[in-house]
Amino acid sequence: MSEGKLTVSDQGPLEDEDHFRHVSIAAPYLELIEEMTGLEFLSFHRHFRPFLDGLEAADILQTVQLEHAGHKQIRYYSSGMKQRLKLAQCILSESPFVLLDEPCTNLDETGIALYHQLIADHTASKCVIVSSNDKVEYGFCRQVVEIMKYKQD
Repeated sequence: MSEGKLTVSDQGPLEDEDHFRHVSIAAPYLELIEEMTGLEFLSFHRHFRPFLDGLEAADILQTVQLEHAGHKQIRYYSSGMKQRLKLAQCILSESPFVLLDEPCTNLDETGIALYHQLIADHTASKCVIVSSNDKVEYGFCRQVVEIMKYKQD
């Protein structure tokens, strides 16, 4: 399916040009602007969508334990550091819908724990959709849709 309408219960149907304001996405295949530093990337992103509770870029880097790399170009981040930055940009943005595709890709044990902490601390009032085959990534979800059950042979 590639068509449809998005309706937010307290706002009604959203106009096509407004969808991006309500949805945040993190996925391993989404690229970061690698010429920017972590601080520059988050500050740039903030012009399109504010962060929760007035968080600043430096606060976000500290939240995902990347404050030591804030002035380093993203091209020099490890794959796990890049994934933390993607998750922070997505989960800590002011948007009611969070779409996470394989959110723990490239994360070590500490990064996975951090992911769970971000979910617990910042998504209570959001609709979070996780696409994954790994229960570690979606175990907190109240509803699970197993796509293979709907596959027709």
